[in-house]
Amino acid sequence: MSSSALPPAESISQALASGRSDALGPTRTATFEKRLAKRYRSERNFRLLGLSAVMFSVAVLIFLLGNMLINGIGGFQRAEVTVTIDFPASGVTGDAVSLTAPSAMQTLEMQGLPDVVSFYVEEQLGAESVTKLSADAWRDVAAALAEDPTLINRTETFELPASSGLAAGLEGEGSPEDQALAARLAEAGKLSKNWDWGFLARSDATSPQAVGIWGALKGSMLTMLVTLALAFPIGILSALYLEEYAPKNRWTDVIEVSINNLAAVPSIIFGLLGLAIFLTLFPNLRSAPMIGGMTLALMTMPVIVISSRNAIKAVPPSIRDGALAIGASPVQVVFHHVLPLALPGMLTGTIIGMARALGETAPLLLIGMRAFVATPPEGFTSPATVLPMQIFLWSDEIDRGFVERTSAAIIVLLVFLLAMNGLAIYLRNKFEKRW
Repeated sequence: MSSSALPPAESISQALASGRSDALGPTRTATFEKRLAKRYRSERNFRLLGLSAVMFSVAVLIFLLGNMLINGIGGFQRAEVTVTIDFPASGVTGDAVSLTAPSAMQTLEMQGLPDVVSFYVEEQLGAESVTKLSADAWRDVAAALAEDPTLINRTETFELPASSGLAAGLEGEGSPEDQALAARLAEAGKLSKNWDWGFLARSDATSPQAVGIWGALKGSMLTMLVTLALAFPIGILSALYLEEYAPKNRWTDVIEVSINNLAAVPSIIFGLLGLAIFLTLFPNLRSAPMIGGMTLALMTMPVIVISSRNAIKAVPPSIRDGALAIGASPVQVVFHHVLPLALPGMLTGTIIGMARALGETAPLLLIGMRAFVATPPEGFTSPATVLPMQIFLWSDEIDRGFVERTSAAIIVLLVFLLAMNGLAIYLRNKFEKRW
């Protein structure tokens, strides 16, 4: 068929619109319908692939979170033995003033509180149970006396932490002796696994029964505060200068390329930089949140600068022109018009940078934040560790009890991350403006 015999484009459109595909001719109609069916089939396949990718990602996420929750639930619990102590008959004395004094722990230890606890454990649970109690169990009794001094005048029942071996025996693991003793005590109602709310209030320890996450959590908070206080203002001001004031020359190009390269540098390089600079200038602040925050600020700053520059570029030029037209100075244009409109995008970059910094361990290893810290940090210059480092240290322990504690610490880390990101998203939405 010659081209002159083909129906015009308008006739084809009208024929398709009216459903009379036979007006195109049998051959052209079959070819057209075949190609149309192929396009529809390709679109369906693409949608199925996209849906499959989303479903696979959701399944992996559910599996990961479910696995951590199953293991982490046990991490918020600990094996405890039930012991009743008759304080009036024990010989331990004290009043509200002495029991709440800072030296109360030493005073009670000198009065023989550890021996009193061991005596009642042996009397009620058997001689073999004395060595199966945590060595620091008496400190829980002392803490209870400090919280309520009136306990010293009556008989009270305590739930004291068991040893790691007895806790393993309760789970059906460990030595046969521990399993037999755990089964006997559990049957008598003297041994059970209870919620350990002190896990959120204690710090690191050598026993999984006595460890807590508060020291590492506080260290992470202090470190993130230092990181945010340094990286956020410096990153935003750098982006404003590069976009609004910096001349376009060779040196500006070098700076831009350097910032882009720094954003892709492995994090351990920043740890080496912190080790070479910050610890040389402040050798007495090794493993302190101040040094960790400054090191992570170096790593986070390029991400904030890049995202902030992109947010500034997204502000329409008409905003600048309109502000200048009504008499605003260049500085007023930047800080009264451009910055407020670009702030949501800047906060998005800050969220990404801070989330990356919160989960880092490599740079902090080099500046000494993997130390064993048994007390929470008192300030920005006190020795401390952070949540990712605490998780790393516990995961390397041989005792199985640390496995559950590690999963519990991961849950705390995720909750902390979600809370931090939720606050940042709230601030971003609050300051978001539309034009």
